[in-house]
Amino acid sequence: MADSTRRVATDVGGTFTDLVGFETRADGTIDIVTAKSDTTPPNFEEGVLNVLKKGGIEPESVSFMAHGTTVVINALTERKGVKVGLITTEGFRDVLEIARGNRPDFFNLHYEKPEVFVARHLRAEVPGRMTYRGEERAALDLSGVPAILDHFRAEGVEAVAICLLHAYANTAHELAVVDEVRRLWPEVSVVASHQITREWREYERTNTTALSAYVQPVAARYLGKLDAGLKAQGLAKSPYIMQSNCGVDSLEATSQVPINMVESGPASGFWGAAELGKLIGEKNILALDIGGTTAKCSLIEDGEVRIMTDYWIERSGKSAGYPIMVPVVDLVEIGNGGGSIAWVDDFKKLHVGPQSAGALPGPAAYGKGGSKATTTDANLWLGRINRDYFCGGEVEADMKATEAALKAVGDDLGVGVDEAAQGIVRIANNNMVNALKLVSLNRGHDTRDFTLLAFGGGGAMHAVALGQELQVKKVVVPAAASVFSAFGMMMSDLRRDYFVTQLVDLNDGAGANIEAIFAEAEATARATFEAEGVDPSEVNFLRYGKLRYQNQEHTTEVLLNGTVSDAELGQITRDFHEAYEREYTYRLDAPVEMVGIHLVARAEVGKLELKPAPLGDADASPAHKGQRQVDYALEGKHVADIYDGTKLAPGMAFDGPAIIEDPGTTIVIHPGNKVEIDAYRNTHIHVGGQS
Repeated sequence: MADSTRRVATDVGGTFTDLVGFETRADGTIDIVTAKSDTTPPNFEEGVLNVLKKGGIEPESVSFMAHGTTVVINALTERKGVKVGLITTEGFRDVLEIARGNRPDFFNLHYEKPEVFVARHLRAEVPGRMTYRGEERAALDLSGVPAILDHFRAEGVEAVAICLLHAYANTAHELAVVDEVRRLWPEVSVVASHQITREWREYERTNTTALSAYVQPVAARYLGKLDAGLKAQGLAKSPYIMQSNCGVDSLEATSQVPINMVESGPASGFWGAAELGKLIGEKNILALDIGGTTAKCSLIEDGEVRIMTDYWIERSGKSAGYPIMVPVVDLVEIGNGGGSIAWVDDFKKLHVGPQSAGALPGPAAYGKGGSKATTTDANLWLGRINRDYFCGGEVEADMKATEAALKAVGDDLGVGVDEAAQGIVRIANNNMVNALKLVSLNRGHDTRDFTLLAFGGGGAMHAVALGQELQVKKVVVPAAASVFSAFGMMMSDLRRDYFVTQLVDLNDGAGANIEAIFAEAEATARATFEAEGVDPSEVNFLRYGKLRYQNQEHTTEVLLNGTVSDAELGQITRDFHEAYEREYTYRLDAPVEMVGIHLVARAEVGKLELKPAPLGDADASPAHKGQRQVDYALEGKHVADIYDGTKLAPGMAFDGPAIIEDPGTTIVIHPGNKVEIDAYRNTHIHVGGQS
């Protein structure tokens, strides 16, 4: 390995664990390895070791490794965390219970709020009070802490969450409680709100702290076992862990505050989409990730992924869900993946998802006992997926089980098997179009200005139909689309997001005040990175202001350029008016105030740099495998040309109808589409034939 460098990323999904490896040789050439294996709950680290073995990669040969996982979101949704005790400010014991008044099922007189993660008898109070400006209003009294901890021990508590009123403005009281708990009970897991967020909103901050404590021991054990297993096989340095903010962080830091990786898998894919968009000259991207269980989408504008802290889990039309106030990529997620189950309701209406067949038993075509029709079964029956090359030739498609599953759906609808399969694909497409509209049209963006970039195992099968519906510029399917989330980790920086709440009116003198807030946050970031061995000179920053019209409830985030002074306040205000109007269709003649700052601190830690290959002949016949009849669900049945994706080279071009097959995914190219392979081996599809 002296003459080469190997970087590896692994991504644990709900169905599969993905791997992508890059070996950069001394001459600058890059060898790429991809692999997939089954996810192995509850011992997820076994799946990671399995996929490394399947990809032929020995950990001792790896110089840099990044890892994303669903362990946190799984622990939350499956309620497999630990028992938590909460310590809060006197009088605020029931913040979790009171929650918010947002009752989505408004006309349900029997509506019940979601059950809290910390029972009332495990929520304790300490006297003392800070004001919202960070001034001490009443001194902290720690005399009751020993009795509180005795009670927690007796109840079997494994983690203590600490969230005091207005700790975002002044952490002194919260730090004192943390020190006291660690002094009296050094072996217990402790999580305090200021470690996670410095934003206001007591309910959201308290719930975030409680949920972080709930998963902390589980995540720490998992990451510890993963680290030990990899090092036992020769990995020299602990892997970096993908965060929900599109950056990676150290394993040690993530183990302490694991809630930051609640959406690590989707974040890496969307970051990869943004970075790939810059390489191919497409900075406005609609990114779509279709996996085995869900479909996720996000909008990337001018090359930047939008990060937010207004994130909720288990939120639906029937439940208010739970807020998690950590930086998470702005996404919409629906239960519509390759394994999503088709079903017919009492009114003879067809639905697809959100229930999923998962990896076991999986779609009926897997032959593992699955009896319910899924999106994958429908695509297979319609010829969109090659029954003789199912799962890259690794699985023999069980066509009898597929037909039986689709026939059951058809019988419920009163139609034949073909019509049932067509209906499943159409319903799945409609669900995905609606999700894409939520992040684009519903926020004032014209989809005709965007390129749809689709990845995940199922993204390429549906992308063209979605792109045609939304009239996007074109559709791009990246090379190694099925493991693209893992690829995104290779493009990620070491990143941390800092949010600080502080109300500032945008009038004379405000510039210096705002600059001081940023300067303090930047100093903290540099010190934190330096403590982990990163040279402070290598850290770069992005500054955002969280602004609103005076006395509004919520904020709009605006990018700030450079040092803030009174001279820039006018431009900041104008930028806010424009951003607000784009999202809400109007602006107000009202004073503007800053509620807080959002600082992004980044440093490169082994980021991969891809180099374009020269474009060759447009003739794609060397990759042509043959022809077969394909039912396109919307355009009817056509004889399609079949291409081997592994043999498509930069510069090749051809027209639809066609199908591109590679071991990880299938690209469905509709009649009238024009296809080009770019210098990075990505597939560009001009929908409707436009160029």
